[in-house]
This record gives sequence, structure tokens and C-alpha cells, in this order.
Amino acid sequence: MTSVPYVHVDAFTATPLAGNQAAVMTLDAWPDDALLQRIGAENMFAETAFLVRDASGEADWELRWFTPELEIRLCGHATLASGHVLLCADPAKDRVTFRTRKAGVLEVRRDGDAGYALALPAIRTAPADYPGAVPLLGGPTPREIWRSPDRYSILLFASADEVCALSPDFKALAALGDDQFICTAPGKGHASGADVVSRVFVPGAGVDEDSATGSAHAALTPFWVDRLGRASFTAHQASRRGADFTCRLDGDRAWLGGHCVTVVEGVFNLPG
Repeated sequence: MTSVPYVHVDAFTATPLAGNQAAVMTLDAWPDDALLQRIGAENMFAETAFLVRDASGEADWELRWFTPELEIRLCGHATLASGHVLLCADPAKDRVTFRTRKAGVLEVRRDGDAGYALALPAIRTAPADYPGAVPLLGGPTPREIWRSPDRYSILLFASADEVCALSPDFKALAALGDDQFICTAPGKGHASGADVVSRVFVPGAGVDEDSATGSAHAALTPFWVDRLGRASFTAHQASRRGADFTCRLDGDRAWLGGHCVTVVEGVFNLPG
């Protein structure tokens, strides 16, 4: 057996047992993809983040993310968790960068009271129809639907209460593919006090409802900045565990602020 460092982090929360769980594992080199997928299935978190030192000079580390079902192209909370693990291990550093396979170079910085700031590519969406999905969300018809070519769908509802009351048909949504269904509304009246409230469903990728989704907020940032008329806002993901974000648009980057909490540290024993 080979022992690999293993850290379980709750991301986008200042409180343990809230936010979104991520496993962070640092490796000396990339094993077969099949083994990475088996580890993702073993962990049973929305994402396991795998890190290998980057030899290209473009970034500090290479980063890949696996759900229990598949490798994904972008994950915000597990990137924030990875930054948290690495910056805690090196208090002298203020930032760390990650080279990814499909999302370019990402960055996590220390950010004062906010904990950390994560830079993701801002995901732009455009008005669209999605008649096959709307009745499967288990709620009223959204006021607007916006989509991106890479399967991010924003569904705008009238109120946070409508978003919180949604009761999706996850099996039927999963049959549509690995789309990310981002259901959102103004936060007015919600107990979180946030400007924006959302819930995120990704059943086609093995995650019926995600607890805290950085990539969704990379799409919500330009979407809500245009509506609110200012460059930054606060957001709450109204999952069962709950999560809190600050969101700021800076050119083609969505900067997401949030805290992380280390819950478990140990070793993961791999075959070989």
C-alpha cells in the first residue's frame, strides 16, 4: 500500500459540518485515471481534488477534480479547499495557482476577513429555452432561463421562497446529461440576508443537489452584476448544509470569497 496525504475540508463556510465537502489529496505523479475515479467513488464527496506539482512553470500545482461518477471540467469549492490546505501548510505564502486541463490557470489568495478569494473564469450565459427541464424542477415556471454552451443553465425565479420550495425529479434531470441547473432569485426576505439566493442541481454528474458550488457562482456573478448594477454582491446557497459567498466581477474573472474549515486530516492508503 502507498500512503497519500488526505484532508477533508468544508468549503464556503466558517462553521464545520456546513458548506461543501471536498477531499484534497496531493500526489507525486498522476496514476491511471481509472484509479482517480475509484478514489472519487470511495470518498463519495461532490468532488475529490487531486494535486501534483506543476512542472510546466505555468502554475504551482496541477489540479483535477472527480465526482463519484466522473471527472469534471471546473470545480470551485474543491479549488478553494485546495488553496486552503496549501496555504495553511505554508503561512508565508499569500497565494497559490493551479493549472487545470479545461479551465485554465486558477488562483486562491488570502483575503482578510473573507478567508480566501478564488478566481474563476466568469461564465457568460444568454437567454434561451429549456422546455424539457422546466417541468422537472418541481416548482413554478421560472421568469427567465439563461444558458451557456458548456451546459450551465441559470433559471431565475421570482423569490427565494420559490427556489427553496423546489422539488426536482432528479432521475429525469439526470437523463438530460451533466447539465448544471442553477436556480436563483433575489435574496430579499431570506433569513441569510444575502443579496442573492440559489440552489444547484447536477444529477447527471452524480450530485443531485450540491451544497456549495463555486462554478455556479462563476456564472451567477456576471448574471447578477448586470441586474444589481454593481460589481459585487453577497450570495447564499440554500442547500441543506448552507453556504455563503461574496461575488465580484473583475473583467473576465469571477472572484468568489469564502471561508474553509479543515474537518479531517490523515492518510489515504492506495494499492500498489
